Amino acid sequence: MNLNIQNIKEVKSKLNYPSKLFINGDYHKSISENSFDNISPIDGKIINKVYISQQEDIDFAVSKAREAFCRGSWSNLPPGKRKKILLKFAELLERDRLELSLLDTMDMGKTINDTYNADLPTSIDNIEWYAEIIDKLFDDISPSSKEYMGLITKEPIGVVAAIVPWNYPLWMAIWKIAPALITGNSVILKPAEQSPMSAIKIGSLLSEAGIPDGVFSVLPGDGPITGKALCLHNDIDCVAFTGSGEVGKLVLQYSGQSNMKKVQLECGGKSPNIIFSDCHDLDAAAEASAYAIFGNQGEVCSAGSRLIIQKEIEDDFVNKVAELSRNMQPADPFDPESFAGAIVNNEQLEKINKYVNIGKEEGAEVKVGGNIIMKETGGCYFEPTIFKNVKNSMKIAQEEIFGPVLTTLTFSNFDEAISMANDTEYGLAAGVWTSDINKAIKASREIRAGTVYINNYEEGVDSTIPLGGYKQSGIGRDNGYQALENYLQVKSTWIKIT
Repeated sequence: MNLNIQNIKEVKSKLNYPSKLFINGDYHKSISENSFDNISPIDGKIINKVYISQQEDIDFAVSKAREAFCRGSWSNLPPGKRKKILLKFAELLERDRLELSLLDTMDMGKTINDTYNADLPTSIDNIEWYAEIIDKLFDDISPSSKEYMGLITKEPIGVVAAIVPWNYPLWMAIWKIAPALITGNSVILKPAEQSPMSAIKIGSLLSEAGIPDGVFSVLPGDGPITGKALCLHNDIDCVAFTGSGEVGKLVLQYSGQSNMKKVQLECGGKSPNIIFSDCHDLDAAAEASAYAIFGNQGEVCSAGSRLIIQKEIEDDFVNKVAELSRNMQPADPFDPESFAGAIVNNEQLEKINKYVNIGKEEGAEVKVGGNIIMKETGGCYFEPTIFKNVKNSMKIAQEEIFGPVLTTLTFSNFDEAISMANDTEYGLAAGVWTSDINKAIKASREIRAGTVYINNYEEGVDSTIPLGGYKQSGIGRDNGYQALENYLQVKSTWIKIT
């Protein structure tokens, strides 16, 4: 389907707004019937009221997940059969693609172009990729003496809680649930309270695809109540979390306070994007650099938020990025032509504005932007913002803003660039632009980040590439074969041959 205003309006007019918990193959109100207002950042209006999952609801969902796991209706299902169900789920996501895209757009304000043409296709690809590899993974036999045989097998870990962020509501959920489900686990998904609707919706789609009751649940709610209770639950075997470092550290603490459950974390970044003067195409680098921070309203964990430029090309390059930003202004998220949409909520909008003011106080110069705009809509919008004269010690260069705010820094030589790139508590991603392959490889080896992009920034990355961080950007990986390790136990069986 080609997006146009007419079909968007038509599907939007028929939307149901999911609000209930999904447990044991069906939708339920929370036991307490407490709910919260789900407010769209597009216009500040209430979309619906969503039920809050509390301890009793969590206990119910976990008990059903454990029953299903022990019963083996999913965990013992042959990989080829699990594969068919997940491929059917991918088909249903495609069938309901526009509806799911609209739910995410309404919830967190991102454009329908992004949700429909980026988030949903990549989510579907991720499901299909994991479905296709699951019956092609083999266990091992150790190279032992003839008197013994050592079997090394992998088993599902059990019950997994997936706690996901609001910036890519469905996509980030799929990153967790695809590898967790395909390996035979039961999964409980907790979406961010800012963006619960698409997550709730996919409960029924997985049921329709044929997943047994109890294997997949969705528990909307907030972090301090629902998220904390999941992390402390003694019958959950693994928590897979994407979000802030502050909350990630709490997840680790909760694991230690409960049953030492396995933890996988992706906790954001302050990623450097280094432009060397010998870059063969500065126009392409400028365009990629602008997309790397202004795409998705800058609400991206791996955003190239620190632009580190060799001194002799600084003015020209910053001017190129500034000029490009003029065509990256926020506009109506339901318009397929809009580049950017709304910031997720007022709290995040004020956080971005606070950091811009801090940057000014610290002595940085606002090259472009720096303002809350479109106030008449009732929504949350911030214009693309570029700071010059930034020192790497400034808060705006060290702390994750999670908005369309770019800090630009300069360097004189290779060693200074790498030192500056690594001078942060984060290590999620980095970009390097140079025509010198030796310099590129050396930079990749010396930058402490989970992913280093050479002469691109997040361009064409697919499900085969593991993503995750060094340092305080996290533990473990999403995507690729490596993500399966989060959701599997390794068992050694040592057999004496007589």
